[in-house]
Amino acid sequence: MTTRHARSNILYSAVLLASLLAWSVQAAAQAPNTTTLLVRLTGASLVPPNDSNATGNMQVSLDKQSRVLKWTLSTQGLSGPPVGASFHGPAMPGENAAVAVPLNLAQGIDSGSVTLTPTQVDEVLAERWYVSVVTKAAPEGEIRGQVIIGK
Repeated sequence: MTTRHARSNILYSAVLLASLLAWSVQAAAQAPNTTTLLVRLTGASLVPPNDSNATGNMQVSLDKQSRVLKWTLSTQGLSGPPVGASFHGPAMPGENAAVAVPLNLAQGIDSGSVTLTPTQVDEVLAERWYVSVVTKAAPEGEIRGQVIIGK
């Protein structure tokens, strides 16, 4: 009887271990390394807000493993060409923060990539970054938008 009971316990443990292993493999497969983020930029999102009719959209992807952040930005209706643009953080909507990553105007702000620090990755994933686009007419920023996880 003892041998039969021991075999039963071993079989039960093996089945349980195999089930846990299969569940963890499935969970890992469902947690991709890349997170898609979105930004909708308006003058009303600035702190304080302005009355600019300009808008912008930014698509962002963050590879959590390599910590590489890539973006594509489009703007419409700005008062003039952008003279600056940057990611700021950490800050929630309605708060201002220092520049975290400047977008390089010499290479064009419409797209680019940068490697973040682990802390910056955490801030981005917590939706505590925003993007600001500056023009000559609006040196404090013409449009701004919070970086949010794409839904």
